[in-house]
Amino acid sequence: MEATQSSSLRGPLSVAVAQLCERLRPQVGEYTAAGFQEVLRRLAAPLQVAVVGRIKSGKSTLVNALIGRRVAPTDIGECTRLVTRFQYGTVDRVEVVFTDSRRQAIPFDANGMIPADLEFNLAEISHLEAYLTNAVLSDITVIDTPGLGSTDDTSVARTETLLGPARNGELDPVSRSAVAGAEAVLYVVTQSVRADDQQVLAAFTAATAARDAGPVNAIAVLNKADTIPPESVQGAGGDVWSAATILAARQAETLRPRVADVLPMVGLLAETAESGGFTSADADALRALAGCDETTRLAMLLSADLFTTMDAPVPSGVRMRLLERLDLHGVRIALEAIDAEPDLTAGALRRCLLDASGLAALRARLDAVFRARADGIKAAAALASITALAQASGDAGERQRVHDAIEVLLQKPEAHQLRLLEALTLVTSGAVAMPEDLTAEVVRVGGSAVVAEQLGMPGRPVSELAGYALERAGWWRSFASFGATPAQSRVAHVVHRAYFLIWQGLKQVSPR
Repeated sequence: MEATQSSSLRGPLSVAVAQLCERLRPQVGEYTAAGFQEVLRRLAAPLQVAVVGRIKSGKSTLVNALIGRRVAPTDIGECTRLVTRFQYGTVDRVEVVFTDSRRQAIPFDANGMIPADLEFNLAEISHLEAYLTNAVLSDITVIDTPGLGSTDDTSVARTETLLGPARNGELDPVSRSAVAGAEAVLYVVTQSVRADDQQVLAAFTAATAARDAGPVNAIAVLNKADTIPPESVQGAGGDVWSAATILAARQAETLRPRVADVLPMVGLLAETAESGGFTSADADALRALAGCDETTRLAMLLSADLFTTMDAPVPSGVRMRLLERLDLHGVRIALEAIDAEPDLTAGALRRCLLDASGLAALRARLDAVFRARADGIKAAAALASITALAQASGDAGERQRVHDAIEVLLQKPEAHQLRLLEALTLVTSGAVAMPEDLTAEVVRVGGSAVVAEQLGMPGRPVSELAGYALERAGWWRSFASFGATPAQSRVAHVVHRAYFLIWQGLKQVSPR
């Protein structure tokens, strides 16, 4: 088993929660103590992000793009019915983890991928663990899941219950459930969003470390953006990417406040360009196709069948490979890039395809929402697990000791971020009802780590930001004292404190 992230790499909030666990372990029962041990292990590990969504939404293709290696099977097979955890390791290897905790290493297939089919009884397998030397996995573990909507109920059950299983047999089912689950969610949708996607997302993320999804720990991806007919989206002007951007914004409204954002993406392009699937031979073939007369090119790009069967200076088999790697949308982008710059190198052409995939924007959002706030996300998830473990113990004294210890921790000024994340979760989950405009403000303040975004005033001078922060701090303090319900008052005090801390920070950097 690979060693997890060193405890020295934990953020300050994770360290504080880990110390809380250590202090409480001698004061709780055996099962709760075992659960605390699992919480400590997870606090020392990289942030765990589950990629979830419906079948055929392109989850595994997206996983490959994020990892930068084509290793997750994308065709239907036994492995696509299992939860697979991709994490950093010093040596590339894959292990099958059985339901009785046994492990067995299996080789990669001839293409360097996890085998699509396994020589084991699927009912006896808990999940797969892939250890890869890819640097991107040093601070994030990516969890690939079976698709929702599958007719295979067992696959769905694995996804719902094994997003973060304990690695030992010490926990009872209740305790295991309390600590199971990813800490963040990347939800993959396509253009045909269904009415129950909001409920589906809630069902998945209610099990993620016992915390509801929200703008702190959930992002959605509108995958297969190239399949959206641009003429079907008003205002797109016939452009595929414009249509995808408009549709993603609409889906963000539908899924909000369960997700921070919905970003358009062409997962196949991202996987091919980022994982080494695009070669210099592919670039040569595209240059040859770019030399075809305009009539032939237009006809070839009408359909996949015409692209592979029409007479052309590139063999049909090579064109089939291009289609599998890029689809027609990617081929069009490549030909347009060559038209604009005939001497474009293979590397530059690959970068054009990568730029057109939307992967850069997704990674930037992952950095802003997940990586930059990983310490807070992990600490908040751990506190939720600790609370759930205590509540499941059946010992009133134990529950009170845990509750009191958490309250002491949350009273510390440095723990205010946890208070803010808690308030944001309460509001976005509907546990605390707020007027729509105030809900939006809580989401804005708690859903970003960038001050200008928290205040909704990008590009404004520091003095203006400081003045607004102080004004809103006063307003929320008044609301907490006059007119708010007790539950709303609790949230309002937290938001007041957030604005006040923002003001203090801005005053320190503003010119005298």
